[in-house]
Amino acid sequence: MTSLLRRKTITEAPPEHQLARTLSWPHLVALGVGAIVGTGILTLIGVGADRAGPAVLLSFLVAGAICAAAALCYAEMATMIPASGSAYTYSYATLGEVIAWVVGWSLILEYSLVVATVAVGWSGYAVGFLKGLGIILPDYLTHGPTLGGQVCGAAATATASFGINLPAILIIAVVAGLLMLGTRESARINSALVLLKIVTLALFVAVALPHFDMANLHPFAPLGYGSTPGQCGVKFGMMGAAAIIFFAFYGFDAISTAAEETKRPERDLAIGIVGSMLACTVIYMIVAAAAVGALHFSKFSNSPEPLALILREIGQGRVATVVAAAAAIALPTVILGFLYGQSRIFLVMARDGFLPASLAKVSSRGTPARITAVTAVLVSVLAALVPLDVIASLANAGTLCAFIAVAVCVLVSRRRDPGVKRPFRTPLIWLVAPIAILGCLYLFTSLQSITQISFFIWNGIGLAIYFLYARRRASIA
Repeated sequence: MTSLLRRKTITEAPPEHQLARTLSWPHLVALGVGAIVGTGILTLIGVGADRAGPAVLLSFLVAGAICAAAALCYAEMATMIPASGSAYTYSYATLGEVIAWVVGWSLILEYSLVVATVAVGWSGYAVGFLKGLGIILPDYLTHGPTLGGQVCGAAATATASFGINLPAILIIAVVAGLLMLGTRESARINSALVLLKIVTLALFVAVALPHFDMANLHPFAPLGYGSTPGQCGVKFGMMGAAAIIFFAFYGFDAISTAAEETKRPERDLAIGIVGSMLACTVIYMIVAAAAVGALHFSKFSNSPEPLALILREIGQGRVATVVAAAAAIALPTVILGFLYGQSRIFLVMARDGFLPASLAKVSSRGTPARITAVTAVLVSVLAALVPLDVIASLANAGTLCAFIAVAVCVLVSRRRDPGVKRPFRTPLIWLVAPIAILGCLYLFTSLQSITQISFFIWNGIGLAIYFLYARRRASIA
C-alpha cells in the first residue's frame, strides 16, 4: 500500500529533457483564452439554451464560478511546483503515485477527446467553406464512421457508413508541426488568432445587443433550476445545462503544463491562469446575454452554429457569414492549446517511466518533438475514425476529476507543509477549494449516466494497465 502512495520529489529535468523558457504572461493568457474560447461559446450556448432556456445565463455563471475556484487552486499549485504535467504532477508530488496515475489517465481522456472533437468540428466548417468555392470533397473523405438510426426511444434500424475524416487529420498535423517548430513561434500565431476570436465575438455582441428584447427572457427557467433527468439520460434544467457548458470553460489547465517553458513561472503562471479565466467568464456572460436577448432560445437551441443563426434571424446575414468564417479560422487555437497540454503531460509521464524514456527527449529547438508527433498520431486516429457524438462529454468527466484532485492537493499541502514557499496563495482556501471540490462533484452527478459509467470503465482499464505494466516501470525520483 505504501508503494502505491509513494510521492515524487520534483527535481530539475536532465539537460536532454529540458524545455526552452520562452513564454511570458501575455503568451500564457493568450494560450488560456485560445484554449477556452472556442467550440464552447460558438456551439454549446445552443445546447445549453435547449436544456435551460434563458437560465443558461446562470448556467454560464455557475460553471464559471466553479472553474474560477479550481483556477485559483491551479495557480497556487503551479507556482509552488513549476513543472510540466499539470494535475498529474501535483498529484504525484502531493497525493501519491496511484492517484497521480488516475488523474493522468483522466487527463489523457480529456485532452484527446477535446482535440479530436474540435478537429472534427473544424472539418465541418472547412468542408462547408470549400463547397462555397465549388470544391466538393467526397463524403468518405470528410466523415468518420457513423451509426445512423435512433439512439433511444422507439427501436429503429441502424445504418452504418464508413470513411475517414481527412480534413481533421490535416488540421491536427498542421498544429502539431507548428508546435514542433517552436513554442515561441506557435505562441505568436496563437495570440494573433485569439485576437481574431475576440474581435469576432465583439462584432457579434455589437450587432446583436441592439436587438435585445426582455420578452425573450420569459419564462426565464422553463425547465427548472436543478438537474432533471429527461429522455436518453439527458439532464435538463439550469444545473443540467451547467454540466455541459462546463466544457466551454476548461482549457486554463493547459497553462499549467507550460511551467517549464515560462520565464518567470512564480509570477506569470498565476497571471496566466487567473487572468484567462476571468477574461473568458466576462466574455461568455456578455455573449450569452446578447444571444438570448436578441432571439428566443427555442429558435437557436438546436443549431450547430447558434451565433451565426441568431445574426441571420435578425437580418444580419453578411455579418453571420463573417462570424462563421472567422470562427473557422480561429478554432485551431483550441486544438493548439490542448495538443500542447497533452504532449507535455505525456512528456512528464515518459520522464517518470510510465512511457518509453526516449519520447521525453527534446529537439534542438527546445520542443518535445517526438512526443508531440506521437500525440498527434494518436489523436488523429481518434478524430478520423471514432464516432464522437456519444462519448464527447467524457472529456468533462476527465476534467472534473483533475480539478477535484488539484483542489485536494492544495488542502493537503496547506496542512502537511504549511511553511513551504507559495509565490501565489489562494485566498480563503478553506472556502475556495471546497467550492471547487463540491461543485465539480455536483456537475459530475449532473452528467448523463452513460458518461459516468464510461468514465469509470475508462479508469478501470487505466488501473489494470497501471498494475500490470506501468507500476513496475515507474522511475520515481
